[in-house]
Order: sequence, then structure tokens, then C-alpha cells
Amino acid sequence: MSRKNGKEKAYTQFEILRDIAIATSSDKQPTQIAEAALTAAMALIGLSAGQMLIWDDQGRELLTAGRHETEQEKKRLADLEHDLFDGLRKQRRLESAYLSFGGENPVAGFTLPLKKGNRIIGAVLGIQPGSGSLVREDEFLEALAAALTVSLAAAGVTATGDPKTQIRQERINAILETTATLNHEINNPLTAVLGNIQLLLMRKDKLDEELAKKLQVVEESALRIRTVMQKLLNINKDTVADYANGLKMIDLSDDEQSSS
Repeated sequence: MSRKNGKEKAYTQFEILRDIAIATSSDKQPTQIAEAALTAAMALIGLSAGQMLIWDDQGRELLTAGRHETEQEKKRLADLEHDLFDGLRKQRRLESAYLSFGGENPVAGFTLPLKKGNRIIGAVLGIQPGSGSLVREDEFLEALAAALTVSLAAAGVTATGDPKTQIRQERINAILETTATLNHEINNPLTAVLGNIQLLLMRKDKLDEELAKKLQVVEESALRIRTVMQKLLNINKDTVADYANGLKMIDLSDDEQSSS
């Protein structure tokens, strides 16, 4: 790399860190700040995917923000986190790592801690396709992680990793936005299904008994879908439960909703 390009790169690194500092003093949410910073870092050093993860003392995910070029690259990063980094953090207390993988599609990956004092509350991670070495970018990436940690502190993430109300509300708002979209797309066809089934059941004395029973099962299932959508629209807690293969799902149990 030429001397001029080196200066340009250093200035761009400075701009990225400066933008994080400016955004931290604004009303932007941590996810917005992280996504903008990761987008700029991807363009600067050739990352194909980057992510910021925040978790609580029990290792439960509280907040996530990321950018990726394609869904395939998003999955590659998720697999690296799930198959390697996460296990090493839990079993070997991994803090930071720079790794290179060979094969037909070589890739380099990294994970760096987000710290509050001596406590690790999250991580910044990313992947870079090709045989280049991300270790050469260590000073910039470590500065990026430190700047994002400052932005989290300004937003109210405590030393125990438990975010203040606005962080949890951000997650709830995201759930509500997703639910509103799903409700819009599901409600019309669901209403049509229920309306037609109920019209048929009004004449069930003229229907075959087995067919009438099957229609009642379909009606009950459709009503259950409507109930679940209504619960999601009224959600006011971000409680999650284990699902499968390490995934989490929103807990919609009556006990959780009624106790909130």
C-alpha cells in the first residue's frame, strides 16, 4: 500500500471513530450506532459481515446489531459465533481472537470483547473473505470495540450487563414492529379462512360428520393463530425461552404476560 493510501486509510479510521463519538452524544440507539460503524468498517477493511452482541450475566442475548453483504455471509458469521467463539468464551473464557481458515473459500474471522471495567458484556465480531490477515487491523478493530463500549455506557448499559429500560424497550419495539407487519399480512387471509369455515359450520347438519370435525379443528387452529398475534401486539416484556438448536423464542405464556 502506498504512503498516500496509508494516510487515507488512517484518516478514514479516525472518521469512523469520530462518528461513533458524535452519535453517542445524540439520541441514536446503540444498534444504530453499531450498524453505521460496522458498515463503514466493512467498506474500509473488506469485511463481508460484522456484528455487535450484548448479553447479560447469564449469557442471554440482550441486544444485537449487524451488517452483512449477503445472507450467506450472515450465516457464515453466525456459524463461526455459534460453533466456535461462543463455546470458547463459556468453556475457556475467550476474550479476543483472530483466526484464519483455509480451503476453497478461505476466510479470516475475529472476535473482540466489549467491557465494562473487568466484566465482558458483549463482543464485536466479523469475517473477511480471502487469505488476508485481520491481525494487521488489530489496533483499529480494538479501538472500534472500545468506542462502541463507550456508546453502550452512554445509552445505559450497566457494569452487570443489565441494560436500562430504554434498551429493553428497543427490543420490545422491534418485536412490535415485526408483529405489526405479520399481523397486517396474516389478518386478511386469516379472516377469510375463519369466515368461510364458520359459514360452513353453520350448516354442519348437512355436512358429513367427519368433515364437520375436521372443519372445527381448522377453526380452532385459526382462532389460536389470532390469539397468538393479539398477544404479540400486546407484549410488554422481552422474556425469551429455549426453543431448539440453541435458538430462543419469545415467551408468550399466560403467566409471563399476566405478571408483567
